[in-house]
Amino acid sequence: MLVKFPVTLPIKLSAGMICLWLLVTPCITAQTEAAQGEWPLLIGTRDGLYSLDRNGTLSLRWSGGAVRKIIRSGDYWALLSDQGILVSTDLIHWEARNEGLPVKTIKVYEKGKKSFIYMVQELKDLEIHPGNPDLMVCAIKDAVFLSRDKGRGWVNLGMPAYRTNGIKAVAVANLPELTVFLSHSLYGIHYINADIPGAKWLELNTGIENLETTGNPDEVSDIAVVLPQTADGQPGETVMPIIYAAQTFRQRVYQLDWKGKRFVTRWSDGGDFGTVDSLDIGKHTIRFVQDGGVVELDRQSPAEEAAVSPQAIPPYPRQRWDLLEFIAGLTENLGLQPTCLFFWADSYNPYSEHINLSELWLLDSADTLRTTVAKGREGLYLPVNHAGDQNALKPYLDLIAQRGLNMVVIDMKDDYGRLRFTPNNPAISAKGRVFRPIELEGFLKNMKERGIYTVARIVVFKDGELAKKEGGKFAVWDSRTNKSWAGYYDRRQKKTDADKNPLVQILPADDPAYEILRTYYDESWVDPYSEEVWDYIAAIAGELHERGFDEIQFDYIRFPTDGVNLPDARYRWRDNGMDMDSALLSFLRHIRSQMDAPISIDIYGANGWYRTGARTGQEVELLAPYVDVICPMYYPSHFEQAFLAQAPAELRPYRIYYQGTQRTERISRDQIVVRPYVQAFYLNVSYDRKYYNLDYVRREVEGVRDAGSPGLTYWNNSGRYDDIPSGNSGS
Repeated sequence: MLVKFPVTLPIKLSAGMICLWLLVTPCITAQTEAAQGEWPLLIGTRDGLYSLDRNGTLSLRWSGGAVRKIIRSGDYWALLSDQGILVSTDLIHWEARNEGLPVKTIKVYEKGKKSFIYMVQELKDLEIHPGNPDLMVCAIKDAVFLSRDKGRGWVNLGMPAYRTNGIKAVAVANLPELTVFLSHSLYGIHYINADIPGAKWLELNTGIENLETTGNPDEVSDIAVVLPQTADGQPGETVMPIIYAAQTFRQRVYQLDWKGKRFVTRWSDGGDFGTVDSLDIGKHTIRFVQDGGVVELDRQSPAEEAAVSPQAIPPYPRQRWDLLEFIAGLTENLGLQPTCLFFWADSYNPYSEHINLSELWLLDSADTLRTTVAKGREGLYLPVNHAGDQNALKPYLDLIAQRGLNMVVIDMKDDYGRLRFTPNNPAISAKGRVFRPIELEGFLKNMKERGIYTVARIVVFKDGELAKKEGGKFAVWDSRTNKSWAGYYDRRQKKTDADKNPLVQILPADDPAYEILRTYYDESWVDPYSEEVWDYIAAIAGELHERGFDEIQFDYIRFPTDGVNLPDARYRWRDNGMDMDSALLSFLRHIRSQMDAPISIDIYGANGWYRTGARTGQEVELLAPYVDVICPMYYPSHFEQAFLAQAPAELRPYRIYYQGTQRTERISRDQIVVRPYVQAFYLNVSYDRKYYNLDYVRREVEGVRDAGSPGLTYWNNSGRYDDIPSGNSGS
């Protein structure tokens, strides 16, 4: 695709953009590389890679998917994309370099037939050795890979011995041994000497700021390696590299003291939250992208950098307004929404530094029609048993009016798999059980007349009704008992009278004076890999939207997590190559293909707090492209009781919701609306026993609003909302 813009294009832009355009589009000299002269500006977007030449011609260079990072090394270009890694020597012909990287299997189910899409698992980062273009490193969520031949083949270096996935960034350097770095969402920076047989990953976190009340460093967003330059301006390959790091959830920049195995703070804003990403190291400056801006810090002198002097870089970084104006102009004048940029600061000089920025979503979010509709919704979970009777419903309607709320969430398929409406579609009735349904049209008419946004909650994979159908055809299976699986825990105690609880089974113990009380969790699960389960849920969601619900919300879109017998759970619908992530992605892709209503999903608070989908498959970074709203349950009662409970401990609910809301937004790359569930209930845990009151809930709400979140939902399973603070804006 070629789009020719007039040569006078820069004149239409602001003065700052004109200056920057003149920097990247001077006359071409014989010394300048061809690609540098022909296409001095490269623009990555969610749709592909574009170039803009000095004559104002916009050209599509690659259109296979989203581009997240552009790297220039030696005689080639490399792209980090949602289709894996691509390499080109001319920006025209591209070659995939994914051999040896794990493949994600997506199941497609259409008209009763299934097929499969195979794609490279999402790559978290890609870096090239600064002194050796042959060496590349990349990472998926739970492994780092090294290539010694420009990505033609990859070797798995694994990751530290943690069960939790969550890799964010990688880097590679000679120190002087070949050393590969990774950053992990929970466990910080580690390194491995890749040329040493049997080498293990070693921790390297001294100096990195910890998340309060934990022993874990807060997430490191990026690691950048640069070689000091020689007098003629060329990279020096025989000197020790300089390594910088930044953090995702606090504005900090560090330099590594390799000899001392510690990081030294180079810049900090001193705040309790903020994002620094996309470190770009120039000859004299450190550039990075932060919330709403591009910032530049002065580097130290070569001697100070080599010694890793603790002398601070000046504490007032410069905002690069010219870069911000230029990026905004690309959207305004060319209709592009850049995700990353690459250009030379001075095309006259073949050794000129380039400017390379990624993670540009931090500058400005782009709403879709669906996210625009879903924003600004504050409401409550309405127990369905209270919705069918006008007398029972009236107190909730009064509360909504008094508190300035504008949304209700109501079960249409509840925690036991029961349908709380009467379907029109006989295929839904064949698989589900209708239980005490509400009169749907009357309820929705009542809500719409009051201007209340309606959300249909559908419990997805926890479904005791469907698990019983057709001899357990759809159930998670127990490989030990060859029956439907149900999670349980065991407790050894002295013999007593038989327990009357139907969820408790009494088993003999080794000692005849004791017995084992096996207690089953009150839940049954259907197989998340089952395409027939997906079709059933899609039919329910589609009908509910057609009948008037504004939004469809999926809860328990995850795998079972509880039970000492979890290893016995067997998933008979799982196809070769699929894992938890691919099951949930395939399900959401199936739903998205069949409806255009706003879709929301409920997730554990921890899965919104950290870059991990451990245990559940709920990985925000992967799920965000398929949904419009994510609803993390940051209930303080469900975190470890000392978590963020530093003095003053009363502020713990505020801290959890303030930081958690922003963390989910950052992890999702601001693609979705973050609408947290607010804990409006008391739980008999140590922190709640001491601190739960009206201020507890108020502080949660203030945390959400101060984080800039455009919505929240109060949750109380019993429907008691006496603790909701007054003065809600509803905005």
